[in-house]
Amino acid sequence: MITLNRILLPLAVIAIAASLWGLHAEQANVRTEAIRIGAIPAMVFHPQGATVPQPVVVIAHGFSGSQQLMQSFALTFARNGYTAVTFDFAGHGRNPTPLTGSITDETGATRTLQSELARVVGYARGLGDGRLAVLGHSMASDVVVRLANDDPTLAATIAVSMFSPAVTATAPRNLLVIVGDWEGMLKEEALRAVGLSITPTSPVAGVTYGDLAVGTGRRAAFSPHVEHASVLFSQASMREAATWLDQTFTIARPTPLQLDGRGPWILLLIAAVVALARPLSQLLPRVVATPVGAGLAWRQYSIALIVPMLATPVLLRVLPTHFLPVLVADYLAAHFAVYGLLTALCLYGIKASDVRHGSTPGRAVERGAGSVVSPSVSYPAMAVASLAMIAFGFVGLVWPINQFVTSFVPGLERIAIVLAMLVGTLIYFLSDEWLTRGVGAARGAYLASKAAFLSSLGLAVALDFERLFFLVIIIPVIVLFFAVYGLLSRWAYRQTGHPFVGGLANAFAFAWAIGVTFPLLAG
Repeated sequence: MITLNRILLPLAVIAIAASLWGLHAEQANVRTEAIRIGAIPAMVFHPQGATVPQPVVVIAHGFSGSQQLMQSFALTFARNGYTAVTFDFAGHGRNPTPLTGSITDETGATRTLQSELARVVGYARGLGDGRLAVLGHSMASDVVVRLANDDPTLAATIAVSMFSPAVTATAPRNLLVIVGDWEGMLKEEALRAVGLSITPTSPVAGVTYGDLAVGTGRRAAFSPHVEHASVLFSQASMREAATWLDQTFTIARPTPLQLDGRGPWILLLIAAVVALARPLSQLLPRVVATPVGAGLAWRQYSIALIVPMLATPVLLRVLPTHFLPVLVADYLAAHFAVYGLLTALCLYGIKASDVRHGSTPGRAVERGAGSVVSPSVSYPAMAVASLAMIAFGFVGLVWPINQFVTSFVPGLERIAIVLAMLVGTLIYFLSDEWLTRGVGAARGAYLASKAAFLSSLGLAVALDFERLFFLVIIIPVIVLFFAVYGLLSRWAYRQTGHPFVGGLANAFAFAWAIGVTFPLLAG
């Protein structure tokens, strides 16, 4: 009989090969050059075969981003005759310099970021014909607007997912605001910024106002079916940006624009890697003969769900959470740890209650939380299975993310931060995997536990918005990681019978992701 796993294995391998070929093809006609501008790592994207200097576009990434995250714009510009420059801000990506200044004060970190952008722009002036434009996403949208306000030689400013109080009725020159159609508040901000130079008519998305020839052009564009991160891979975003540059620099294009199409290939690659994990999970060793875990029905499960969700953000209002030189990552580490400890305490309380009410040993083995007889566990098999899952994550997910999405391989300065994060994530994921697995576990337990954790983070942001508002930006990424590693841990549990295998892999994955992407701060 042909099983699903036998079908998935060759299909996943073929999809991985096809996506890698597609991603390589998207870089055709572009020559890249890795450089350093002082301590700033940067990449120059040259049009292949260009014989005369062209305008240059400097591209800046957003919070927790890196220059890899902006490659779709860089490749699009270079394939259409522009020279593009991407770089890593201080504290981000592979830039070893910590970010200085207060994140919430525009005279603090914003000034530092603007200074770095100015250095990159200064370098870029020598790469082309002297004409320059800037593009910035999210956090960097405000940075590029401020720099362009101070530097009228910049011919155009493209602000993606913009929030900037620095936009005025006359500055910056030729402002294009691109926003994902699922970014409701930022759509309003885009129209507000465009409307500053229009009286008395209210602005409409997709309409160009002013005169690009004299620098007064304004336009808001909404890219369909995307949000704060996927807007960077939308071909609608790239088309708007490249067209705006053509109009600014009065370039007559005889052929259609060549837009980067890496987004679908990246999604296919990640989906194929995840699909490959299912048949490969059958190679994991059996850890325990009888599956273990809490196995709780909803009545008991709801207690272990609600108590950590509500208590964690309240406790962390009084407990110290400033101990890592990484923006809000120290809070996340503490949130994971406290949430996991409270979950473990709830499980212990349920176990004690079961013992007092006389749970039978046979039922205890099935239900886990009230165990009286512990099943035999092969710890060498658990170690092998856990290491195999962690290795698969590095080869199948860390490498492609680092190569095609964002910086995901840290410098040595971040290793200690990853290890510190690991303390919190281990406590959380080991407790959570035990809570949500087991024979007779409540249907939908895993989804409910992750929804509760995200709700807890939302409550934390509401209690301390000034410090933690950056968490709102990364919640979609956390949801994606929960979904991917939820599948991996589910398949691992089905084969090994022990929830700690998936828990260990999840803990390493989240500690790594947070430790290598969150901005590194000075002091």
